[in-house]
Amino acid sequence: MFMQTDLYFILDFDSTFVKVEALDELAAIAFKNHPRSEEMFNTITGLTNDAMNGKVLFNESLAKRIKLLNANKTHINSLIKRLNNQVSSSITSNLAFFKKNSSNIFVISGGFKDYIIPVVKKFGIPAGNVFANTFTFDKQGNITGFDKRNLLSQSGGKVKQVRALKLKGELIAIGDGYTDYELKQSGLISRFYAFTENIERHNVMEKADHVTPSFDEFLYMTKLPMNISYPKNRIRVLLLENIHKDAHELFKQEGYSVEVINKSLTEDELADKIKDVSILCIRSKTVVSQKAISKAKKLLAVGAFCVGTNQIDLNACLSSGVIAFNAPFSNTRSVVELVLGEIIMLMRGILDKSKNLHKGIWDKSSAGSYEVRGKKLGIIGYGKIGSQLSVLAEDMGMEVYYYDTLEKLALGNARKCHSLKELLRKSDIITIHVDGSEQNTNLIGEKEFRSMKQGVIFLNLSRGFVVDIEALKANILGGKVRGASIDVFPYEPISNDEKFASGLEDLPNVILTPHIGGSTDEAQRDIANFVPRKIIDFVNSGNSYYSVNFPNIQLPSFQNAHRLIHIHQNVPGILARINSIFAEHEINIIGQYLKTNEQIGYVITDISKKYDPKVINELKEIDHTIKFRILY
Repeated sequence: MFMQTDLYFILDFDSTFVKVEALDELAAIAFKNHPRSEEMFNTITGLTNDAMNGKVLFNESLAKRIKLLNANKTHINSLIKRLNNQVSSSITSNLAFFKKNSSNIFVISGGFKDYIIPVVKKFGIPAGNVFANTFTFDKQGNITGFDKRNLLSQSGGKVKQVRALKLKGELIAIGDGYTDYELKQSGLISRFYAFTENIERHNVMEKADHVTPSFDEFLYMTKLPMNISYPKNRIRVLLLENIHKDAHELFKQEGYSVEVINKSLTEDELADKIKDVSILCIRSKTVVSQKAISKAKKLLAVGAFCVGTNQIDLNACLSSGVIAFNAPFSNTRSVVELVLGEIIMLMRGILDKSKNLHKGIWDKSSAGSYEVRGKKLGIIGYGKIGSQLSVLAEDMGMEVYYYDTLEKLALGNARKCHSLKELLRKSDIITIHVDGSEQNTNLIGEKEFRSMKQGVIFLNLSRGFVVDIEALKANILGGKVRGASIDVFPYEPISNDEKFASGLEDLPNVILTPHIGGSTDEAQRDIANFVPRKIIDFVNSGNSYYSVNFPNIQLPSFQNAHRLIHIHQNVPGILARINSIFAEHEINIIGQYLKTNEQIGYVITDISKKYDPKVINELKEIDHTIKFRILY
């Protein structure tokens, strides 16, 4: 690794090298059993923030904090253990950089050597390169104050300390506080990078030469060797449609930049918004069209936080080398529970009885109220939801029939119908659980309603375009359908602010729900954990397992190697061309994985770390290449 011998790095400690303000952590430890612990802790953190934001002089803030601390050496030992687990993620991932360039790295902090040196020494930084304050103690080991002769205990201490070092060469400072900016203001350093991985101080960010959300970003911007091929903070994630907050947290923890919009976007809005997005996350309303994909030059992955993917142009994604994931299992239980609950409500006429009671009408009668036990349940679509419903319905004593265009194994005592008409004719209750395929448009219309039993109970929790709403309305008013529950509609509002209308309002024994079949906290939390983890795994390692459009590859972990990802049109000879390039440059292949589908080939190659950068350009220029990425 090459490093200019006259390039020096001035690195802050609190909220930069570590995620926290160490004195605040020391206060939390020291005040743990104090009767006014919260009040004392808040006072100290307030003084810390005022100093870091430049609202008060640093030396005044420090003196007040130390006076309040009432800590001793045992507390410092506990603090060191805590700080070792609080090193900033991007600092930890670049351990090799620190160890190889430690002689040029100086930690200069308004904190204290007592806890800084034990933490930074694991990164190869010598104690002689750490400049910070020192505590004073009494004979019992209690902190009595600090050495006021130390330059770093004084106002403008960092400036004084750097000036005293008399370093000959270019100096760069990385930190989060106003005292770090003062180095730039003094003219002692050439560039100041505001480090925002742990905290954003806007008055400091405004004054910085550059804002760096991670140490990876700093190394990338300064063209210095780093542990990964691309800073994670440059991977932009767009979350639409009120996706559960756990997804946001997972992406943020990974270091990605996340934007949240709690509604769906129109095609034009998405096409405009998606230009710099790396990962797009949607639910069922946002349509990801070929037009939107064509504008997304940086897009790596689309995540559907639901079961269906018909709202995504998967072929357009494939043609652009964009992988797509969904959540095929996470909300099935929630949908099934709602179906069962609604079947019981409809069979008992509960909705109308409840409405009457709200109006003061006491209608205590068993007329038109039935058990579900012994009734024939017809399930149209025997996939993940339909088959799970089949099992639970049978446990409740229902006689289960199902129809699916694909050959599906019956679970329990469920009976397969050989035609849709057969199922419609036999069933007392009909529930639809088909996918979003275009051929399912108006699957149930006037003709199908005519085939149903008189007084049938009808439910649709699949797709809005599956049922002809006018035909359903006519059959409810005509008495053919005795009760219905509809969760999905041909047109659905793009946000909660838009008024809903369908023509099914105020009909007898009809339950209307706003597409909430899978909207339970448990389901949304499961989805918000499943989909991001699959996307993150793809970005980090190339794994495509569970993708709905890519060839599925589950890869082993890799170490001491570069992983090269090559996505190409599925034409003959690409793998041979890739390997010939490696052979021409005498590059050793450690492992290689290839899988194809009708449209694309997906090749992952692990190679030794020593290679000529020309190799990358040659691989990118292979005919029929769609997308190429390097992973470290």
